[in-house]
Amino acid sequence: MPIVVGQDTANTRKTLSVNGASVSYYSIAAAEAAGLGDFSRLPAALKVVLENMLRFEDGNTVTTDDIKAFSEWAVQGGKNPREISYRPARVLMQDFTGVPAVVDLAAMRDGIVALGGDAQQINPLNPVDLVIDHSVMIDEFGNPRAFQMNVDREYERNMERYQFLKWGQGAFNNFRVVPPGTGICHQVNLEYLAQTVWTDKDQNGDEVAYPDTLVGTDSHTTMVNGAAVLGWGVGGIEAEAAMLGQPISMLIPEVVGFELTGQMVEGTTGTDLVLKVVEMLREKGVVSKFVEFYGKGLDNLPLADRATIANMAPEYGATCGFFPIDDETLRYLRNTGRDKHRIALVEAYAKENGFWRDADYAPVYTDTLHLDMGTIVPAISGPKRPQDYVALTDAKSAFNREMKETFERPMDKEVPVAGEDYTLSSGDVVIASITSCTNTSNPYVMIGAGLVARKAAALGLNRKPWVKTSLAPGSQVVSHYLEAAGLQEDLDKIGFNLVGYGCTTCIGNSGPIQKELSEAIAEGDLVATSVLSGNRNFEGRISPDVRANYLASPPLVVAYALAGTMDINLASDPIAQTPEGKDVYLKDIWPSTKEIAELVEQTVTREAFQSKYADVFKGDDKWQTVETSEGETYDWPPQSTYVQNPPYFRNMSKDPGEIANIESARVLALLGDMVTTDHISPAGSFKDTTPAGQYLTDRQVPVREFNSYGSRRGNHEVMMRGTFANIRIKNEMLDGVEGGYTKGPDGKQTSIYEAAMAYQDQGTPLVVFGGEQYGAGSSRDWAAKGTALLGVKAVIAENFERIHRSNLVGMGVIPFEFTGGDTRKSLGLTGEEEVTILGLDDVKPLQETPCTIKMADGSVKEITLKCRIDTAIEIDYIKHGGVLHYVLRNLAKAA
Repeated sequence: MPIVVGQDTANTRKTLSVNGASVSYYSIAAAEAAGLGDFSRLPAALKVVLENMLRFEDGNTVTTDDIKAFSEWAVQGGKNPREISYRPARVLMQDFTGVPAVVDLAAMRDGIVALGGDAQQINPLNPVDLVIDHSVMIDEFGNPRAFQMNVDREYERNMERYQFLKWGQGAFNNFRVVPPGTGICHQVNLEYLAQTVWTDKDQNGDEVAYPDTLVGTDSHTTMVNGAAVLGWGVGGIEAEAAMLGQPISMLIPEVVGFELTGQMVEGTTGTDLVLKVVEMLREKGVVSKFVEFYGKGLDNLPLADRATIANMAPEYGATCGFFPIDDETLRYLRNTGRDKHRIALVEAYAKENGFWRDADYAPVYTDTLHLDMGTIVPAISGPKRPQDYVALTDAKSAFNREMKETFERPMDKEVPVAGEDYTLSSGDVVIASITSCTNTSNPYVMIGAGLVARKAAALGLNRKPWVKTSLAPGSQVVSHYLEAAGLQEDLDKIGFNLVGYGCTTCIGNSGPIQKELSEAIAEGDLVATSVLSGNRNFEGRISPDVRANYLASPPLVVAYALAGTMDINLASDPIAQTPEGKDVYLKDIWPSTKEIAELVEQTVTREAFQSKYADVFKGDDKWQTVETSEGETYDWPPQSTYVQNPPYFRNMSKDPGEIANIESARVLALLGDMVTTDHISPAGSFKDTTPAGQYLTDRQVPVREFNSYGSRRGNHEVMMRGTFANIRIKNEMLDGVEGGYTKGPDGKQTSIYEAAMAYQDQGTPLVVFGGEQYGAGSSRDWAAKGTALLGVKAVIAENFERIHRSNLVGMGVIPFEFTGGDTRKSLGLTGEEEVTILGLDDVKPLQETPCTIKMADGSVKEITLKCRIDTAIEIDYIKHGGVLHYVLRNLAKAA
């Protein structure tokens, strides 16, 4: 499918010659010469968006005034929140969020046929890559057969989903699937898919070069910003609209410049650096902003470390964390096996069009902050949020403080473990996992972990017997260089055997811990802990048995597995003893920077990347034997508990209605601060006593085959029942109760799902109240889909995280923010109220609207809310009932 460029009324299209070949591009300098403004001091991240405006300028969706607005942004000190229409080059998906997206596309094909259209109208117009990485679960660990056994179970559990995805691969144009066992989508993207500068033919058949850009259905899509590829996470709903040709409506963002100086000191890692960056940027406040990294320190920062920092953008709240193109970008592209002509194009294009970072790079930023990398110390983060930074020297005292103040548990309680010769206490590490694209994409920390294992094994050390250890690399290249260095053998000796290629523990697929350990934790009401090299440690995410979760570098994950507890000063206390009784300290097994660098140089080679990605879409024998149906529309298997035709487009009219006022709505949930999308729509396992478990039990699915919420996102019946069902969510309507409960119409405690269905039967609309940072975390579209299907018409919070706000609008749910200092607490809300919001039939973007709250005693409070429908196009989305309804009706009219 060719790229459809705009009219180019300013004549900004020019020609670039690279190695004797000519390619067209859209010149920012030519835009300046045409009198559209001075763009010379724009940050590189914003120049990528500006180029997008030049390329798609058509006088309609993109105008010359949109282009001029970028010059005004610089003049106004990095601020000009003009609404623009942005078109990313491609879309990236993973299977947890990708399956429901493909389900929606399949349902849209049914929907457009019902409206008299052609099923072939529903096809991605932009390239889409879906990487299956979220399905492997750690059932087996700590032995040589772990990998194959986990792969076998993965296929057993997920065959219905894989058959469906294979159908999609055959049915849709521009849609590719990277099979299971290849790697994590963001690492595959960074190491193979991304090109930094993309090329395609336009509608006239001419070759055009432009910045590689994308959106992804996973919040950590931002990782590729480390390679100067502008990308960020969106919900599946927004991604579906983008792949169907719908521009992303956004405001020109503020750009915060983060200056890095100095260089990392001996004994520190890129993980230590990113945890400090997360803490600083969360404190700064960068939600919905771009962050761009600059400064002389970048000359000392490998791209692997840049990618680690970029990956964690959702954790510091930014839309993206961008690194401009420079010599290190080119070095990485060469080392990872990119085509040499492509690398030459990247350099020539970046220098010609003003994207190159050199010694004189000094753009205008909205605001700045600074970090000397020489001040970084070893650190971890936890126990509940990525921004809860703790220097390693303070980790023991911080954990003891958390035990007293947060968990309110004693540290000295010991519980015997049945059949074992040890006891379990609060603080004991029961999960130690080297996992997640955040760190397994970085050979410096992975080689470092292997060297810690080598030195520990040489001293006769091993993991503590209660620690479930695992190694889940983000790509097969990692296994290649660990094996080439002889380090996988050392990792195996202390229990870090390969368990699979995927996200595993980081997204809740940690698998069960030993039954006797789980029973001891429950019996003693202990605070068991996990340590993982991931990016998320929210409550209830990692394991139902674990209350405290800590993020750490891979070498520190190994060290904590050897120590077996958080109740230790890892920086100064002995972490273990040799078989001869000699104390071993962290410094005894910690590798030097030189040791790590030498092994990286020897084993991380261009040839390794080229060989491992040679057949990236082929898959193993298991994938090749997956059988599926054919046809333009999907033959929905009625007995499937994984994939069901969703109800969004059933009996849909050809024309939209008007936005309805919300009258006499009841409160479904009254929630606090930092309610994450994990709280709203958990991804992990669930019990047979939950509404989702009861649904599967009624369909004769045994508990062993429940799998996870994440794997069943293609079935709306499961996901509705799992909405607001995180085991740690607290509904303030109830006194101290954890889990997905509320009060039903009769005032009695019941599950949120059952209450919502009872209110739907009565025809009663619902609202949800929240606090600060509502919807933080993953880009999980089901957090919005489930909210909508439960009958929630509005979510009223103090503020919203970017992706979830957009997802709510995309599903027809209106987000509102309190104004004037009002909060759920200052208003004295209990959940017994009735809520009315008028004026929505003529609402404008970001308009303030009156809200009437009728209290339980009959008194009335009048407040003002800010409607977070941010743009004009979003008003249309709400009128249509959601963005997909909007797209579908427009396609049907064009038929």
